[in-house]
Amino acid sequence: MTAITVLAGGVGGARFVRGLRQHLEQLDGIGAGGPSSITVVANTGDDLWLAGLRVCPDLDSLMYTLAGANDEVRGWGRVGESERVSAELTAYGVGWPWFTLGDLDLATHIARTSMLRDGLTLSEATERLTARWDLGVTLVPATDDEVETHVEVGDPVRELHFEEWWVRHRAALPARRFVQRGIETAAASPRALEAIAAADVVLVAPSNPVVSIGTILELPGMRAALSATGAPVIGVSPIIAGAAVRGMADACLAAIGVETSAAAVASHYGARSTGGLIDGWLVDDADAASLPALEAAGIRTAAVPLWMTDVAATAKIARDALALAT
Repeated sequence: MTAITVLAGGVGGARFVRGLRQHLEQLDGIGAGGPSSITVVANTGDDLWLAGLRVCPDLDSLMYTLAGANDEVRGWGRVGESERVSAELTAYGVGWPWFTLGDLDLATHIARTSMLRDGLTLSEATERLTARWDLGVTLVPATDDEVETHVEVGDPVRELHFEEWWVRHRAALPARRFVQRGIETAAASPRALEAIAAADVVLVAPSNPVVSIGTILELPGMRAALSATGAPVIGVSPIIAGAAVRGMADACLAAIGVETSAAAVASHYGARSTGGLIDGWLVDDADAASLPALEAAGIRTAAVPLWMTDVAATAKIARDALALAT
């Protein structure tokens, strides 16, 4: 069996994994009885407590997308949602009125919170939540501990939860730095570390390199696991022709002093041969000129079409990422 482990954030990561799943299904089968398996290590830095509920945006985006239950038009949440409960919460002055949770989505958060209150870890709760869906992958949180990303903004300096900065302010407030609250006493989840150690290939999805992949990497134990794995680590660029494929990754990169380019993000991750993260890097055809410099830096590189326009196109991207691992 070929074991593939993917580091991923939310919507972009979910679409990439969906394409990877389709590629493997077409190639040789996947899951029980099939020769390939996928484990997704998901960012949990966007998680938060809201109205007494534990909300995990990236885990849920992955689950809904892979289950075929996501809202493709909005790009997040469940398809066919109603929002009566959120309207009532707003009327009571509870929660964030600009962070609307649909009624079906709220059921997920209620179920998760109940499991956590009963003493389950986030990994165990995620396993139970995903059991109702035919995902074709194993979904695990990067950590079972509460590590939430906050953003320092303004003068005088104040901190906002990442979701407030991202959703309410659309990343328009210049970020001074990102702070992962609780990371000092946290650890990468055992299931995430096991998936990396057992992998034949590790893929880094085209997710936000700062607040999705970056948060995963900063968890104690994660970089050591990636350094020690015998699997090649292949990344897919979230930047095409100097622009973020999705979201406002450019605002995040600017905050850490990294240029918004495929080559700069690859250099930010660094070659594993010199203590960095990746062995290979997939860029779009528009960024083919960056190949010689990245190759010289010890990063195997290939240029292919990277726009995830549909599942079939994304499956080809996944195919090319796997090919770079061989």
